[in-house]
Parts: sequence; structure tokens; C-alpha cells
Amino acid sequence: MKMKGILGRKVGMTQVFTKDGKLIPVTVVACEPNVVMQVKTVEKDGYNAIQLGVVDKKENRANKAEKGKAQKANTNPKRFLKEIKDAAGNYNVGDKIGVDIFEVGEIVDVTGTSKGKGTQGVIKRHNQSRGPMGHGSHYHRRPGSMGTMLPKRVLKGKKLPGHMGVETVTVQNLEIIEANTNDNYILVSGNVPGAKDALVLIKEANKNSKKAKAKEIISYEEETVVDQVEEVTENVEVESTEAVEEKEQVVVEEAKAEETPEESKEEA
Repeated sequence: MKMKGILGRKVGMTQVFTKDGKLIPVTVVACEPNVVMQVKTVEKDGYNAIQLGVVDKKENRANKAEKGKAQKANTNPKRFLKEIKDAAGNYNVGDKIGVDIFEVGEIVDVTGTSKGKGTQGVIKRHNQSRGPMGHGSHYHRRPGSMGTMLPKRVLKGKKLPGHMGVETVTVQNLEIIEANTNDNYILVSGNVPGAKDALVLIKEANKNSKKAKAKEIISYEEETVVDQVEEVTENVEVESTEAVEEKEQVVVEEAKAEETPEESKEEA
């Protein structure tokens, strides 16, 4: 199966509305163009893959091998590298991959590193229930029995307190709501693992059974300074024309008032 993917940074969550009135929570992922740093083949490496690089690294922090690889790709040394096995399409070293590889409505998997929670007990870490809090009970938030009389040891796999988070997590079958090529970001339905500004990998879904169906999103256009200036000038022009008409009407009324009775009789 041919795969495609791109590296990006999680910006945060927001919500969008479809034209039929449905609200969709989305995660904004900023995806600057990824550079193909290396192309692996079956003949040379034993498998087909491309290595993507993103986020420039300072020259004095890169070693000789990283500088040489970046020079072949005609770019700067990259901080993050990730392989995409059996990549869809023919790529050469130095090619750039943008958000346009995904279409609106496609189903993807998003992989990231979960937030760190430190050392936690079994209630938060494994979602276990607590004991009674009153009536003389001395069992509240402990892990419970360590095992049976035999084999007289703690069995492997016993759920105990310990370090929680900072694990590689993949959320499957999320939908691409928008892929903006101008601002280089992707809107993915739902939530993705990791804290804000964390690195995530958006990859074509591995267990997708849904058909791609693009949703029509309501877009909002913000007024620019030029639009506001044009509105002000239009209002000033309207006000000036109304003022001129009012002055002309006042002059006509004053002229009529200055006419003598004799002149009015002669006109009659």
C-alpha cells in the first residue's frame, strides 16, 4: 500500500461550521513545506522509503553527516527527520512536500507524543475505582491486592502507580476538513495527541473504511483597511450631496420669501 504523509506542528484547537449548520471541532496543524532529505530503495537499503526533514537547525549544532545530507538536498540541516515507507509518488532528494498532497475529505492517522503527567496513581493512570471513603475504611486510592497466595509473587502486567504520558500515540481515522496552501496549515477533525507546538505526523489512514466526502465550510472574510476607507469615502460623498441639495433648497425658499406683493401680482 502506497502511503503519503507530512510533518507539522500542533497549533491548537478551534471549531468550524458547515453550510448545513453542523459544528466540527478541529485541530490546527501548521505544516511548512517538508524537504526530502533521503530516498531509500530496495536495491541499496532493503526497502523503499523517503526521509522528510522539517524545521531548520543551526549550522554549529549540526554534525558533519547532517551537513553533508543537507548539502545534497540543497537546504539547511533539519531538526526533525521522519521516514515514510512505500511513499506514494516519485520523489528526488531536495523535493518539497506541502499540504496539497492531502485533499479535503480524506481520512488520515495522526501520530504524536502525548503530554507528560509525571508519576500518577492507578486511579488516574489506569482508570481504576477508589475504595469507600468513610465508615472506618482504610482503603481509598491504593492499587488493591498484589496477587494470590500462589505463586507468592506479583504477576507480570499488574497495574501499578508509575510514570504516565510521554508515549507515542496514534489517533486513527480523522478527517481533513481544510488544507490551506496559502498559509500552510491543515484542519483535522477532532483532537490529536501532544501539547501545543508539538511535532505530529499526518499520514494516510491505515485502516480506513470511510469514503472521502468533502464538507462545505463557512468562510469569513475580514474587512481590510482599504475596505473601511472606501466605506468612509462613500459615506462622505453621500453626505456632501445631501448637504448641497439642502443648501439649494434653502436658497430657493429665501428667494421666494424676498419677493414683494407687487411682483407677485405682476407675475399673476
